[in-house]
Amino acid sequence: MLDLPPTLLWPLAAFIGLCLGSFLNVVIVRLPVMLMQGWRAEAREALELPEETHQRFNLVTPPSICPSCEAPIAWHDNLPLVGWFKRRGRCASCQARISPQYPLVELAGGAIALAVVALYGPGWQALFVLGACLALLAMAVIDFRTQLLPDALTLPLLWAGLLYQLLFQPLMLPSAVIGAMAGYLVLWGFYWLFKLVTGKEGMGYGDFKLLAALGAWVGWQYLPLLLILSAGVGAIIGIVVQLAMPRLRGAPMPFGPYLAMAGWIALLAGEPLMAVYGRLFLV
Repeated sequence: MLDLPPTLLWPLAAFIGLCLGSFLNVVIVRLPVMLMQGWRAEAREALELPEETHQRFNLVTPPSICPSCEAPIAWHDNLPLVGWFKRRGRCASCQARISPQYPLVELAGGAIALAVVALYGPGWQALFVLGACLALLAMAVIDFRTQLLPDALTLPLLWAGLLYQLLFQPLMLPSAVIGAMAGYLVLWGFYWLFKLVTGKEGMGYGDFKLLAALGAWVGWQYLPLLLILSAGVGAIIGIVVQLAMPRLRGAPMPFGPYLAMAGWIALLAGEPLMAVYGRLFLV
């Protein structure tokens, strides 16, 4: 798609990734609020209550404001990384601390863009994979913050995975379809088994849809690897967090971030890992 010298390609890829990471911060913060407003409106309609009146709120409106004092954020303070570091992580108006989530997500966006271009080259295939990786980043942070995996992200990711296979790897399309179905059913089965044994819900339906989407992107053959990676990383982090912060023992922990990590690994380093996995477990 692009034939650029490396001296232009890498800075351009990093810049685009940083900008997309900045937009992801908007999605991460606003999408759960938009969903909550929609659910409230549906509930009030079902109960035949009068509609609530509130300011228009979406991914574009209102402009960015400080979460503490609600002062508008100047365009130059919204520049990826630059704005946060220029103000030393504080609001220009009230000096309240601004979450480090913002530069971290922007940095992650830049790193993901560089990794995708390095592995796939500058083309349409890389654009699809970049979109998938950034969607996983948004879902990981949203699930970590709110324990929600919105259908507005999981379902488009699933269909995009099937379209990706159709356009770039048509021979993989049957495997992707089976991967989507099996990914959903595997976690759905774990959910009901855990509920029957313990009487508790071990995960949410968003996790089923996210694994289904990953199955569409990488095929059913990768599902055992995805589950091993996500469960292993989740167990290690969960143990460390609970040892470091005893007050969190027994508290529910989102599974989406670990599925997202496993998805990144499968998309960016799947083939060599599958070779190692095959030698260890399939021989």
